[in-house]
Amino acid sequence: MHRRPEDVPTMLFDWGSIKWHVTPATVPGASSTFGEVVINPDRGHDRHLHPASDEVLYIIEGEGRQTVGDGPEFAVKAGDAVYIPMGTLHSTFNTGWRPLRIIATYTPGGEEEALRELPGFVELPPGEHPSWAVKLG
Repeated sequence: MHRRPEDVPTMLFDWGSIKWHVTPATVPGASSTFGEVVINPDRGHDRHLHPASDEVLYIIEGEGRQTVGDGPEFAVKAGDAVYIPMGTLHSTFNTGWRPLRIIATYTPGGEEEALRELPGFVELPPGEHPSWAVKLG
């Protein structure tokens, strides 16, 4: 199966956006989830966990700070990979001036459905693009 970014919806949050290209709910027979996460400059998401899935993050552009469990916060940049075991608290924050782009996977898939319950969640249909307003001053 071949999926293009314009063929999948975009999840929007106050910190950025996600396009899930492969999920068990959208690709027949898929057992994992694969998508691209974009965290806007000087933004990030709160610590959270995925009770039933391991997560792997691969940084494809930008730089940020990452937490995993009780370990110390550490810097991440393009080329880094982060493994987050199921049930482990974690967070990601963009420390750079450009978007922090991440490939994210859940194994097994399905944890992405919980994101729909977050405050302020909006989903754009396939083909629509988010626009971001910059606050000056």
